[in-house]
Amino acid sequence: MKEELLQAYGFIFENELINEIASIASFKKFKADDYLIEIGDNIKSMPLLIEGAIKILREDEKGDEILLYFLERGDTCAMTLTCCLGKSKSKIRAIAETNGTLVMIPIEKMEEWLTKYKSWRNFVFDSYNVRLNEMLEAIDTLAFMNLDERLFKYLTDKAKVLGTTEILNTHQQIAYDMNTSRVVISRILKSLELQNKIKLNRNKIEILDF
Repeated sequence: MKEELLQAYGFIFENELINEIASIASFKKFKADDYLIEIGDNIKSMPLLIEGAIKILREDEKGDEILLYFLERGDTCAMTLTCCLGKSKSKIRAIAETNGTLVMIPIEKMEEWLTKYKSWRNFVFDSYNVRLNEMLEAIDTLAFMNLDERLFKYLTDKAKVLGTTEILNTHQQIAYDMNTSRVVISRILKSLELQNKIKLNRNKIEILDF
């Protein structure tokens, strides 16, 4: 475990903290489309993402979802941090975008490390700041962008997280993430293809204008 931690977090945490994480944390492997955290779950451990990508979603009273942000290697979820520190139930849903690995840290260690390790304190505060900015960006996207712009931003954001220009999602999966219909997504994707921004294949979208 230590080698994986060093590769993902060695540039963030001091070696003493890496050793402590390796001694008390547990590994959790996941597969694409696995539900990792559900709304209403009691959070008993905090995740550090070693490998893979995870999407964080919010649900309204009608059960409709909207994508808040993606997590990638070296990240943690600020919403989960809040639940851990406040001992409250999860307000988000976390779904694996790819196969990957998490390190799960017991919540009782979180407060202890805030005073014990400066790097941990900075990591927690930086994570809050990054996710807050991403959620503000999501609000701006909803408020100020038309659906064509939102969809292209969604595709390019996902490409950056996955490190590829090929998005292996069906139109229906994209529609779920963007809280709209498959027909609307298909129409806009065809429009983006005509603009030479993307190329459509069966269950695959290639981004050309990146």
